[in-house]
Amino acid sequence: MTDNEKTFNSGILTGERPGAVLPPKELWETKKNGLVLIECPQRIPCNPCATGCPTGAVIPFEDINDTPRIDYSKCTGCAMCVAKCPGLACFVADLTWGEKEALLKLPYEMLPVPAKGQTVACLNRQGDEVHRTQVVGVTQPWKDRTYVVSVAVPKELVSEVRAVKVV
Repeated sequence: MTDNEKTFNSGILTGERPGAVLPPKELWETKKNGLVLIECPQRIPCNPCATGCPTGAVIPFEDINDTPRIDYSKCTGCAMCVAKCPGLACFVADLTWGEKEALLKLPYEMLPVPAKGQTVACLNRQGDEVHRTQVVGVTQPWKDRTYVVSVAVPKELVSEVRAVKVV
């Protein structure tokens, strides 16, 4: 088994692959309210991101095991898919939010739920702290147990930050 296969089998995403692709850079840097990032690179029977998307931006699956595909022209950055995904694999990134910072909308299912203005640690895919920031907002779009926590992070960390932890 190669090092790349070992890392992939560990559950840590190491790069772009089908089901885990960043939006086109020219669109990503100009779309107000952000675009969805879905990091779901394995075929598994799951489709709440597609069925929960109110605009049809997550293209309906032909097979329940398909990896998500996105029509970025339809994405509004609403984060409904972020709250619906049972694998916590959906995120929204708004690169137009600030000059040096982007707004990330991340799924959150732990207690205590952070509050607006509270300081949180931003974690990478391995769970390592890469930044500290304050919570910009907290929503609960589906009124279930998944919250969407919005945080401002340096734009260069958008592809790294995937979770927050209350500190």
